Amino acid sequence: MLAPNGLARAALRFRPAAFVGTFVALVLAATIVSACGILLETGVRATVPPERYAHVPAVAAAGQRAGNPEEGGVVPDRARLKDSLVAKAAATPGVRAAIPDVTFPVLTPEGTLTAHGWGSTAFTGERLTSGRAPGPGEVVLATGSSRPAGGTVTLTLPDGPRTYRVSGTAAAQDTVWFSDAEAVRVSGHPHRVDAIAVLPVPGVGTAVLSSRLAHALGDRAEIHTGDDRGTVEDPALTEAREVLTGIGGSFGGVATMVAVFTAAGTVALAIGRRAREFALLRAIGTTPRQIRRTVATEALLVAPVAGALGCLPGIALAAWWFGQLKDKGAVPEPVGLAVSWIPLTVTTGTVLVTALLAGYMAAHRSSRIKPGQALSEASVERLRPGWIRTPLGVAAVAGGFVCAGLAASETGEDAANAALGVVMLFMLAVALLGPLIARACASLLGLPLRGAGAPAALAAANSRTNARRLASAITPIVLAMAFSSVLVFLHTSEERVTAEQQRAGIVADHIVTADRGALPPDAVRRAGRTPEVTAAVGLLRTSVLVRASGALTPVSAQGVTGSARDLAAVQDLDVEKGRLSLKPGEIALDASVAENAGVGVGDRIRLHLPDGTRDTPLVAATYGRGMGLSQVTFHRTDLARHVSSSFDTELWVKGGTAKALAPLGRVMDRAEHTTAQSLDRELNAWANTVMAAVLGGFAAVAAVNTLVMTVLDRRGELGTLRLLGSTRRQVLRMVRWEALLVTVAGIALGTAIALATLVPMMRGLTGQGPYIPPLVYGSFAAAILVVGTAAATLPARAALRGETLER
Repeated sequence: MLAPNGLARAALRFRPAAFVGTFVALVLAATIVSACGILLETGVRATVPPERYAHVPAVAAAGQRAGNPEEGGVVPDRARLKDSLVAKAAATPGVRAAIPDVTFPVLTPEGTLTAHGWGSTAFTGERLTSGRAPGPGEVVLATGSSRPAGGTVTLTLPDGPRTYRVSGTAAAQDTVWFSDAEAVRVSGHPHRVDAIAVLPVPGVGTAVLSSRLAHALGDRAEIHTGDDRGTVEDPALTEAREVLTGIGGSFGGVATMVAVFTAAGTVALAIGRRAREFALLRAIGTTPRQIRRTVATEALLVAPVAGALGCLPGIALAAWWFGQLKDKGAVPEPVGLAVSWIPLTVTTGTVLVTALLAGYMAAHRSSRIKPGQALSEASVERLRPGWIRTPLGVAAVAGGFVCAGLAASETGEDAANAALGVVMLFMLAVALLGPLIARACASLLGLPLRGAGAPAALAAANSRTNARRLASAITPIVLAMAFSSVLVFLHTSEERVTAEQQRAGIVADHIVTADRGALPPDAVRRAGRTPEVTAAVGLLRTSVLVRASGALTPVSAQGVTGSARDLAAVQDLDVEKGRLSLKPGEIALDASVAENAGVGVGDRIRLHLPDGTRDTPLVAATYGRGMGLSQVTFHRTDLARHVSSSFDTELWVKGGTAKALAPLGRVMDRAEHTTAQSLDRELNAWANTVMAAVLGGFAAVAAVNTLVMTVLDRRGELGTLRLLGSTRRQVLRMVRWEALLVTVAGIALGTAIALATLVPMMRGLTGQGPYIPPLVYGSFAAAILVVGTAAATLPARAALRGETLER
């Protein structure tokens, strides 16, 4: 008798179809797991090589997260240090110089300049080409400026225009330097600095310097050395890390679970279809241990190769995904994709463990029962509820209903978070209770087939008596339909509500945006004096962090220059409670944000401003159109000192003409502005679409693979039907009816799970039900029907050509 290794090799040789299907499933799983793992590692290791601070051994900067570690979020703008820390850093032993560094925009008639303190030239390397360093009331301009040394220049600062004497010029482009004290004072955020560049005395190493600075400054600053200094130059790196770790971790966890369950189902199908083979082996004296060793050996022969091979397309998928994130601006250009042995090894190990466990569980009963009983059970599939799978599946179903009820009773983010548990638990239930669900679907959907002719009746009977085979085909279809529907229709629902709110809320006739990224401080006054203009307000767009469901969540915010009356003339926020006042220290909130934060009119809300500063403004009003306009409305002065550029970014005007407003910037009407905003929303929804494509595509290919496996494994059955007198056409019709039953059952279950998730989620997020475009949903269902039918029919047609029984 063959040893287990010999049995495994023989099975690979004489049952290639089953092992090819298993191999494909494991390769697909490895592709998904490795791609997400690579993105996760890239997020953890992401760095940007320093440029501005390349010659500074250590840089002190504020942490770019707000709140406690458990609830903290990345600040929307840049957190800054108190300028009093500069003296503390300078007094640290081993420090030669501590230089305050600030960067902010200033406006001139020729364009926008980037402003710094002159002290920063000690580490950036710029040198005077004429004149001297700036003193109080003086600036140094870039070489090539129309103002030579000794002349004057008028600069528009955040608090208005000022005239300075040009003390000198330096080799640079579009830059202006103030004295260090003046730069901090006029930057728009006085007594705050972006960072402190620390230069050591000769002989003091970077490690020693960093340690001493950390001790001197304590928890009020973070010390950055090496490539980590690039994080200070570009705070967007922190947000990029969040995006990458979110895709690789959160989405990666879901994708890994889906991939593992799908691959495990395929392995279990391949092993389960060999019950008669195992029964014969038991009848001729093979021990249970030898059968289990055979299954393990088969997994060891297939899984490592599949895992390693699947890493190659996984690397390609991660590289494409990462490149797209760069193109969308979500990841800074200097960040590179990190590909190391860690995610690849974890992927191969995951695939191997999945194959071993799935194979062992599928062969467990066949290897333990008595030989005679094994032969009798192998002849006809018996659906016995598992002592482990069934209770877990029932618990998952119960948990799904509990989460659905909880989501229906909650609102806002709490409802959305509970709804996410619904899809996960119901999908887990489908995977665990697959055979029972498949038999129920076959019994229900098979009723109309009984009167549709002999092929349809035979398809219904086959489906009822081969529930495990049916479950293996239904599960990936359910996965594809459920996850793709949730991700895509989440976007369509939010898009529709946002568009409706914008159409109703934008009542301005013209919206002016800055050609140079910033509007001058007198833009509102100039617009108000334009003929036929009845109202004008300036808007400073940014985001703030609001605590919801125990975490700090970013929400859109606008700082308004102008009166509440003028704002109402250009924006219909749909105030529900309170009165819009626009007084300093008071805010108006979108009603859903207020509900999530547990506050109402007259309460004080705890939030973090764009630079992470804590604030407790008074809630003066709540309104209903925050998703389409802005979720929090401030007086501009409450935001201006907490953003990098405190210039208004938009000017909303009622009345007037586009020609008269053109000197202020680019003039758009309502439709043009809505279109521009829609493009931004499309970019934000891109990630959902890609995730839906990745998961849906994987599940679709897995479904095709499973259907092909089941049909090829039934060549003997199909040949028997031909010998009994069935025509090729009748057999193919039977196969098509079976495929139709499988795809319809998968579509129905996936749709039900998606609706159970989307309804409470969208009720909480938007106050409305989900919007499911019929054409999009129809295309999903039609694609699954066509692919499923083709995947079953084509191999069946090929198997019937020989018209012989499988040996």
